[in-house]
Amino acid sequence: MEEIQASGPSVEEALEVALARLGATEQEVEVEIVQEPRSGFLGLGAQEAIVRVRRRRDAGLPTEQELDEQADAAADFLEDLLTRMGIDASVEPNLEGGTMYVDILAAGASDDDMAILIGRHGQTLDALQELTRHVVMRRTGMRCRVIVDVEDYRKRQRSRLAARAREVAKRVARTGREEELEPMPPYERKIVHDAVATVAGVESSSRGEEPERRVVIRRTG
Repeated sequence: MEEIQASGPSVEEALEVALARLGATEQEVEVEIVQEPRSGFLGLGAQEAIVRVRRRRDAGLPTEQELDEQADAAADFLEDLLTRMGIDASVEPNLEGGTMYVDILAAGASDDDMAILIGRHGQTLDALQELTRHVVMRRTGMRCRVIVDVEDYRKRQRSRLAARAREVAKRVARTGREEELEPMPPYERKIVHDAVATVAGVESSSRGEEPERRVVIRRTG
């Protein structure tokens, strides 16, 4: 199967489903957003996000020029948003390990301001990411591939999650016993899926409904 269409409450969740079915990482596919999610009024007229995913023939990454264009659009939006919020923080694009981050750094902002931008368990940062995704897509016509970060919160989180996912995956490959991780939001599940994909002999999928949806790791074959 080289192409698949999937739906979900958000674009990220729909993409997660498609990648799991296709057995690929996001770097190996092209993503077309067929339909954006819509909440509707009092539940009427609501619609899920729909994505169409196909394997890249070259399995390549976005060009640096494309990432720079997206980062500039994201930085402009975030700088304006922070000004409106009265938060004296700086916004800096940062290409690290093939991932383009748009970092929000304290500058003259207080620790409390930074904590507000991150939110409980990163919930406010998740919302900033979603807003930025829409802005970048509208301004560039491309799927947003930049990650909004506040004081390296995402980078620390990504490193911890990836290391833990690889550790669990190796244990599953050794013991053959399926393991289920704790509930995670779509962004974190994607990190886990990508990390598990680097370990031979195992696969991952998601199980359950939001907000209790979690990653399951099992041995293949």
